[in-house]
Amino acid sequence: RYIQKGKVDKVSFYRILRSKNPSPYLFLIDFNDFAICGSSPEVMVRLSDKEILLRPIAGTRKRGKSAKRDYELEQELINDPKERAEHLMLVDLGRNDVGRVAKVGSVKVPEMMRVERYSHVMHLVSDVIGQIEDDKDMFDLFRATFTAGTMTGAPKIKAMELIAKFEGLKRSFYSGSVGYFSFSGDMDSAIAIRTALIKDDEVILQAGAGVVADSVPKLEELEVRNKLMALFATLQELANLDEDKELLVLKEVE
Repeated sequence: RYIQKGKVDKVSFYRILRSKNPSPYLFLIDFNDFAICGSSPEVMVRLSDKEILLRPIAGTRKRGKSAKRDYELEQELINDPKERAEHLMLVDLGRNDVGRVAKVGSVKVPEMMRVERYSHVMHLVSDVIGQIEDDKDMFDLFRATFTAGTMTGAPKIKAMELIAKFEGLKRSFYSGSVGYFSFSGDMDSAIAIRTALIKDDEVILQAGAGVVADSVPKLEELEVRNKLMALFATLQELANLDEDKELLVLKEVE
């Protein structure tokens, strides 16, 4: 968790963020005392015409400074045994979650471990699909899949207990979900990552990385910082645009 003290214009932050990190889910939700602003790459779960889509994202590398280096990092990501094992675990968890409300035999993984690129990072992504049971609806689906397995790990309940015990800070908005439920029975939701909490006198940024048996702490820390780069860049540009604003000084919360 990082905190930037100072007043930030919410709309300006959103406009810069969406240009810095174009993503499938771009949002600014303004409440009375705070706002949530994000550019999330990851669907939490979607229901459209009875069709379920869940897209686990697990496995990250920073973008290369050249096309050649970008390709090298892509191949490194695809062939990393640790990243592949973690991704498979989370795809299996996603299949299990979807299977709780999907018709028997309908849960499939039509596309596995493709690479998606964003402004500062690339990810491994898979699609989990299914058809919702006739006696289930969008609220049952959301209940069955929230919180996203990519934010908890597996087994989900035990992992959440360990997170509550060891993380120290409550996650607040981070790793939650932003979405809508329609009168037609369809819904769509994104995971609240690459997202900022904007208050009157500060901006809070959060990111994380999955920890497994063969994780290397320094590499996981680097992954967290890479994931935050678009948000850092947004704050820096806001500071550059405002001549009266001090240079960006982020405070890391232990």
